[in-house]
Amino acid sequence: MRTVKLSGVFLVCACVVLISGCVAEQQYKDLKIQNDTQRERIAGLESQLQATKLKLEQLKRKLGTAEGIKSAETDALQKKIAALEEGLEKRRALIASMVGQLGAAQLPVELSTMLEDFANGKEMVTYDSSRGIVKFSSDLLFKRGSDVVAAGAAEAIKSLCKILNSEHGEKFDIIIAGHTDDIPIGKPATRAKHPTNWHLSVHRAISVQNMMAKSNIAQGRTSVRGFGEYRPIVPNKPNKKGNPQNRRVEIYIVHKGM
Repeated sequence: MRTVKLSGVFLVCACVVLISGCVAEQQYKDLKIQNDTQRERIAGLESQLQATKLKLEQLKRKLGTAEGIKSAETDALQKKIAALEEGLEKRRALIASMVGQLGAAQLPVELSTMLEDFANGKEMVTYDSSRGIVKFSSDLLFKRGSDVVAAGAAEAIKSLCKILNSEHGEKFDIIIAGHTDDIPIGKPATRAKHPTNWHLSVHRAISVQNMMAKSNIAQGRTSVRGFGEYRPIVPNKPNKKGNPQNRRVEIYIVHKGM
């Protein structure tokens, strides 16, 4: 009789494990579908953003050469420009918000605690536990215009890799995203290596990825992205003067296969 009861207990436990596994798999599939849909929406918004920027530049050139045009016409041009600029900021904010939702992982408490402890007391690092993002300030991670990781920052990346290779961290993939502000690449020597801010942002993400690989992060777990100046988290100063908060490298900790 006791053997029968124990067998029943084991059967119930096996069913619970099987059901839990199925639920987790379905949750993963649902999240992947949501992310794919979100990426399509982001791509559409980015196309609209580029079209609006082009139209804005055309209007600004027209206004700049508007000699002899009636004041009513220049007023109308200025209003159109102001409306387009407002629309650009709204689209940028929406894209930034949507990107932040991509691959958002509910990290285990143990892993999230380790990441919070890692970020505490580090000037260059912040951690967003609600989105599973570790953020490095580029001004402290790299010299201006460079994609070479600073010596002091290298130690912080190595410490992060130990956490990501831990029992709780190794179950997740890693997306490394580089961002800049809107200050154009100025020095010819720098432009030769990084023709645009887009190039600089992705080159910096690759440098971080390479350093993570040296710290035994499996390359199959990592991917890189570069967004240049196009996803600011705060407004840049007028006349292409940038903002340090927009110069950053974000490390997203996501479910495998995202």
